Order: sequence, then structure tokens, then C-alpha cells
Amino acid sequence: MKDFRRLQVWHKAHALVLAVYRASAKFPSDERFGLTSQVRRASVSISANIAEGCGRRTDDDFARFLDYAMGSASEVEYHLLLARDLGFLGAETHERLHEQTTEVKRMLASLLGKLRADR
Repeated sequence: MKDFRRLQVWHKAHALVLAVYRASAKFPSDERFGLTSQVRRASVSISANIAEGCGRRTDDDFARFLDYAMGSASEVEYHLLLARDLGFLGAETHERLHEQTTEVKRMLASLLGKLRADR
């Protein structure tokens, strides 16, 4: 069992969640149960899956949850693009969030590669 708080990727993913919550607070109120909820849920899922994977007994289980986190990160990436295209996010905000998401995905891919190489 690993402590997720010791993983840099978890800290980056958590920072992304906080940034997504701040940015999505400005979305139209009629999107509260739509895109606002979707992008928040997906961003939380990244950190939550990293944390849950750390609580598993084997590296294979951990890797499976990192795969789930990667899928959620891709979902966030799309939701942010949609929010930009709908005019809910400005170009600067979108770019910043996109860069954070890309960094998390790179870190997840690196950690997954390490886990799979250690088999």
C-alpha cells in the first residue's frame, strides 16, 4: 500500500481539480447539471483513481487505476475543449488548464511505464 500524497502526479492532479473548480464556477448556471458537473466529476476522478490505486495490494492493480485516471484526464481534456468552443472558457484559461492536463497525462504515462517495466 502506497501513500498517494507522496506522489507528485497526485499533487499535480489535485491542483488541476482545484483549477477546474475555479474555472467552471464561471460557467452559465444552466450548465450546473451539464458540462460543469461533467468536467468537475472527470477531474476529481483523476486524483481519486490515483488514490484508490495506491490502496490496492499489487502493482498490476495500481496500474489499472492509473489507466482509469488516464481515461478521466482525456475526458477532462475534451470537456475543456468543449467549454472553450462554447465560449465558457477564454483562450488563456483553456490553454493553462490544457497544459496542466497534458502534464498530468505525461506523468501518468511515465508512472505506468515504470510499473509495467518492473514486472
